[in-house]
Amino acid sequence: MKFLNKETLSAFFAKIAEKEALYLPQKQENGKAAYKEWREGAEYARNLNTVRSAKDFFFPQTENLMDFKMEGKNITIEDTRKECEDFVLFGVRACDARSFDILDSVYLANPVDTYYQNRRSHGTVITVACTRPGESCFCHVFGIDATDPAGDVTAWETGEGFFFRANTEKGEALLAAAGDLLSEKDAAAVEEQRAAIKAVQAKMPLATLTAEGFGGGLTKELFDRPEWKTLSEACLGCGSCTFHCPTCQCYDIRDFDTGHGIKRFRCWDSCMYSDFTKMSAGQPRPTQLERFRQRFMHKLVYYPENNGGVFGCVGCGRCLIGCPISMNIVKVMKTLGGKSHE
Repeated sequence: MKFLNKETLSAFFAKIAEKEALYLPQKQENGKAAYKEWREGAEYARNLNTVRSAKDFFFPQTENLMDFKMEGKNITIEDTRKECEDFVLFGVRACDARSFDILDSVYLANPVDTYYQNRRSHGTVITVACTRPGESCFCHVFGIDATDPAGDVTAWETGEGFFFRANTEKGEALLAAAGDLLSEKDAAAVEEQRAAIKAVQAKMPLATLTAEGFGGGLTKELFDRPEWKTLSEACLGCGSCTFHCPTCQCYDIRDFDTGHGIKRFRCWDSCMYSDFTKMSAGQPRPTQLERFRQRFMHKLVYYPENNGGVFGCVGCGRCLIGCPISMNIVKVMKTLGGKSHE
């Protein structure tokens, strides 16, 4: 397996950055991690998962879709899209790597979202196996192996350095470009590390959580459960859970008058907002209970029903940390999972 000595990590980053932009988790002043473009001297925040996922690189929070120029009675539509430059994401965790598959199933299905496709095709993802899973992590519930993440390249960090495995043609090209910085090394240390991390995961607070009682075909059993009322009562409808979530893909489109034309933007939206899905005929989900139920039914029932059993949650734990009243998908699963409708 390809191996990079830890002393040459900065040289490896510099090699990548010679040809394309490189983004990796970096520690911020508040002690948390965020994806930032690598510059000489920047330090990789290896033990911290980012507050926001890497979703922004493919599905940004706000993007300009098109402009309308008006001259008298004439209207000209200007396509604002530009071919995205190649870029590399380093340090993506297994949960976020799975989230890309979920986003792909939405935005790369017919009709293809060409804005998303443009960014996705130009990005190369280097995932890194988790070495210190957090107490809020529960990716195992959805069949995700944190010790062997997907991606164009999978990396494992040991005491000596990084082991790399290319999974795609883009991944092979990236490792080939690293040249003599990489050497061949026996991967026994990787297997030892994977076993050690699995042992740690088995002792984590959410190790026994399961998705039993959820999945496709359970709408009738779960939709009218009385527990939804109690679960939703504390919800503020702030949308924090959706904005932290790596798999939420809902958006709104707004036009803004600049005084000499119109700019059309796509912005993230949240099913927890009171005006989400509001139409001229009214609001189909007028109460917070209905909006709360919709979010979690989508993650745990509707999405797997329409996508071969794949759940719409990846167990990253961000909603557990980000919710101001500590109401999250884990509490929903513990409350409703495995119980029959009465």
